[in-house]
Amino acid sequence: MKKFLTQLLELLYQFLFAVSSAVVGAIVFSWPLLLLFTLLEKTYQTVNLTVGQVMSNYNQLLLYLLWPGKHQLKMSDLPTSASAASHFAEVKSLFVLAEIFFLLALAVSFYFSQRKKPLRLSQTQALVLMLLPVAVMPFALSDFDSFFRIFHTFFFHNNNWLFDPATDPVINVLTEGFFAACFAVGGVIYELFLARYLLRRR
Repeated sequence: MKKFLTQLLELLYQFLFAVSSAVVGAIVFSWPLLLLFTLLEKTYQTVNLTVGQVMSNYNQLLLYLLWPGKHQLKMSDLPTSASAASHFAEVKSLFVLAEIFFLLALAVSFYFSQRKKPLRLSQTQALVLMLLPVAVMPFALSDFDSFFRIFHTFFFHNNNWLFDPATDPVINVLTEGFFAACFAVGGVIYELFLARYLLRRR
């Protein structure tokens, strides 16, 4: 029984480590992705800003979302309504939680590796965890808009994420294509995190 519980905790640890790595990785890659989509879709024109101004405002948004000590969101050129601010506050909570677990997981991994007892998954366990996102992948690829709505309905219990471009022009910059690319990057990172256990020798 003790062995079973230990294996279950290790499995949960690795799953959450993979998810938090995917979230943190997607956040990191979101900056170059936004720059790319801003240039390709020319979204900077819809908000009457330069590309540099758009990225500067995104820097301000990221700083708010990622830094626990920053409690007020203010973008220099993009106003934020009360409902949007409330939504971003909820997003901040999830991002900070992902950051904390990612750092803790790194520390735990380093600790056990130093003791020559690295935490690992069996190839079967890794394969099972890798297959979990496959169930939703066809749906997400074929109808990302519906997937995005269901995702928000699951994680957020209000409609504050439905931004009005008139009051929250940032939504004209954070396009569906941008979010889809961020999700794709996160998915790739998640799969690569687990794939390393398939490649190691038995």
